[in-house]
Amino acid sequence: MATHVEFDQARLKSYLDGRFGKVASCGIERVTGGQSNPTYFVTHGTRRMVLRKQPDGPILPGAHAIDREFRVLRALLPTDVPVPRPILFHDDPDLIGTPFYLMERVEGRVFGYCALPEVPVVERRALWMGLAEAMARLHVVRPDDVGLGDYGRPGNYFERQIGRWTRQWRDSASEPIPEIGRLAEWLPANLPEDDGAVSIAHGDFRMGNMIFDRTKPQVAAILDWELSTLGHPLADLGFCALAWHLAPDEYGGIRGLDLAAEGLPSEDEFVRHYMTCCPGASPLLPFHKAFALFRFAVIFVGIADRVRQGTAAAANAADVAPLARRCAMRGIEVIDGGGR
Repeated sequence: MATHVEFDQARLKSYLDGRFGKVASCGIERVTGGQSNPTYFVTHGTRRMVLRKQPDGPILPGAHAIDREFRVLRALLPTDVPVPRPILFHDDPDLIGTPFYLMERVEGRVFGYCALPEVPVVERRALWMGLAEAMARLHVVRPDDVGLGDYGRPGNYFERQIGRWTRQWRDSASEPIPEIGRLAEWLPANLPEDDGAVSIAHGDFRMGNMIFDRTKPQVAAILDWELSTLGHPLADLGFCALAWHLAPDEYGGIRGLDLAAEGLPSEDEFVRHYMTCCPGASPLLPFHKAFALFRFAVIFVGIADRVRQGTAAAANAADVAPLARRCAMRGIEVIDGGGR
């Protein structure tokens, strides 16, 4: 068994033996890169799975709701939305310290940087268009049709989310960040009129949370559903558009790059392609991007808190925690007009 696993691997193997049949070996490997729910590759005999669990230590109320992740995967499995097949959910923390679930391991390509440096220039635009198409497939699913009509509260999504993330920021032990405070004041004062659009909102829809087909510019699986809920589709679109507002050293964005030379689409091209796949969608406004940057900033505040507590999920958490202020500053640029 692999090292750097924080729980009793023998106990997990025994449990899996009971569920799937006894095997000679069970490999468990921590997956690096994620900043929230600890994730592991689990190989039990010929079964190749992924385990997601809550982080150890105290967590904020409502955070790290892996039971919701499992539920949304199970609901979307019969649809055109590309998701890994959920296998089981285990809610008893006694086994490995927290509740966890298992899903199938989907093979394919994962890209850590929005500039897609691993891919030939001529293939990059198509991958971004494939990302827009996957998002559109999610947003056209009617929640009631897949048993998710009660997955969140429909209506007033942005108002409620602003309240939620403002409370989470204020509950944090971090030092105050004036830029987050300004966004927290600006956003409720500039809410667009509610257009009534309701979809399953992923909550963290970005290039790094996709597994792409090995050869085609198509998303094979959308990962990390921790923040999913019933929400507004423009919340996902605005968040995904942050790639054009964050620099390469700000969580792998593409701001400042020569997009044409790099084979990357402009923000407008990406948004137009999504809109083509989602006819009738409302326009993306600076509000939606400012909200996304505000929420991302608060997420990084949470990471900084977990660094201090010693419960951060990723080895590089201390490096990304300072991004809270950087994201908030980019949000200020958006509302002031400098970031469109």
